[in-house]
Amino acid sequence: MARPAERGRRGNGLFVLACLLPALVLFVVFMIVPTVNVFRMSFYTWSGFSPDMRFVGLDNFTRLLDDEQFVRAFQNTVALLVVVTVVTMGMALFLAAIMTRQKLRGRPLYRFVLYVPSVLSVVVIAAVFSALYDQENGLINGTLQALSLDGLRQVWLGDQQLVLWSVAIAMIWQSLGYYMVLYMSGMSSIPESLYEASALDGASAGRQFFAITLPLIWQNLRTTLTFFVMSAVNLSFVLVRAMTGGGPDGSSEVLLSYMYKQAYTNSSYGYGMAIGVVIFAFSFLVSLLVSRATRREPLQF
Repeated sequence: MARPAERGRRGNGLFVLACLLPALVLFVVFMIVPTVNVFRMSFYTWSGFSPDMRFVGLDNFTRLLDDEQFVRAFQNTVALLVVVTVVTMGMALFLAAIMTRQKLRGRPLYRFVLYVPSVLSVVVIAAVFSALYDQENGLINGTLQALSLDGLRQVWLGDQQLVLWSVAIAMIWQSLGYYMVLYMSGMSSIPESLYEASALDGASAGRQFFAITLPLIWQNLRTTLTFFVMSAVNLSFVLVRAMTGGGPDGSSEVLLSYMYKQAYTNSSYGYGMAIGVVIFAFSFLVSLLVSRATRREPLQF
């Protein structure tokens, strides 16, 4: 006969399982099963509509190597990740340090203005920047014209050399405030006595940032960096889809938008799922590299 303590532990275990079960079921149904299905369908050729599916093995993956549009989409994705990540994280750290360490008048207002874009719908942000970049009535070209700088007017979303960077600016604007607030939270928890002691030793504000602030929020930076890289892949797809559709001539195409076109527009569902597998592997590899590159002993105060 089970003792009361054993029955209590068993009852607690069943209660915890009952609480976790709904979340586990949802995770399996909406995450595990679709992921497995993506891998499975990448080995087939299928239009997505007809009942005919044909197993082709690795043919979809070998086809990727000769697909110039896929290579270009991959290059665009990498370029956006590098540029947007470096600029967003750098500016977020810089602004968070200013907001935390400097006594600015109207600081809550600045923080509110910078944070607002992160709570807006990405489609709304795409609409805002599409209006800003409009060739005829956009604010940017209109301002340049008003300043008699007509030579600087551009077709921002129609120039193959500019369109990708125009999308990058929208991505930075959307993400900057959110990460700034996260870093402000971490910086606010650092004891003021550390800065006072370093100031007595003659440390400048820049030296304090690199010797005190950055090491003490490193774990926070490491976590947010990994999260940002993953979310930027999805964000780039939504903005590209809403602002440019991948044009002109594929110059702003990214991996997810190209996968969407192949699977749901060109009726090459199996090929699109092969691109999805590449995106999954690429995201996992980038996250692993970021985690390894930023690993260091955590500092405590």
